[in-house]
Amino acid sequence: MDTVAKWGAGSAYGPVLTRTDLFLLHMGKSVKLELNPILAGSNPDFQLILWMLNGHTGGFNPNGEDHPFTDKDQPATLPRVQELYVITEYSPWCTIIRNDNGVTMNDVCQAMWKEYSENLVTDAEMHSLHPRTQEQVKRAAMSNSQSRQQFGIHYSGQHIRRVDWLRERVMFDKMVSNDAYAEKRLGFKAPNIFVMHLTP
Repeated sequence: MDTVAKWGAGSAYGPVLTRTDLFLLHMGKSVKLELNPILAGSNPDFQLILWMLNGHTGGFNPNGEDHPFTDKDQPATLPRVQELYVITEYSPWCTIIRNDNGVTMNDVCQAMWKEYSENLVTDAEMHSLHPRTQEQVKRAAMSNSQSRQQFGIHYSGQHIRRVDWLRERVMFDKMVSNDAYAEKRLGFKAPNIFVMHLTP
């Protein structure tokens, strides 16, 4: 089955798995979620662009030409699920993405942008960093503030946001399944936990 037929619009996706469904199936070792090739970075015809700084989504084709993100409403996984957990090695936070009708790629992009642009870094989180890294994060915050203003995004005050914590790594690269890392970070593994890779 080709990618368009498998992931494109239609009524043959099957039921949306709840957290309980997924847990019960996972206990029986009978379920593994397949990540949409666009999120996995394995679609040969489209490379997703998600800029964590301003939420801009788009992409480009194999020729390097800009291409709109027209497939954003496709499911993020098959089987579809109501919840996804996304972590990254570049930050300490876990983003929970929910959609009772099945998490879509657009849900993932919007949730990741909001998680990192709307939430502030606490004093305790900042103090957990090495002093040199704290200075890098503060410099990133100043630079990012100027970039956001160019895009018409204004926040009051000079607070440090989670996107600033990422420093130069503010572009989505891909998502992968990594049970060992999930267990190390969260203390458990599950089919709906994915690790997001970022790039400068």
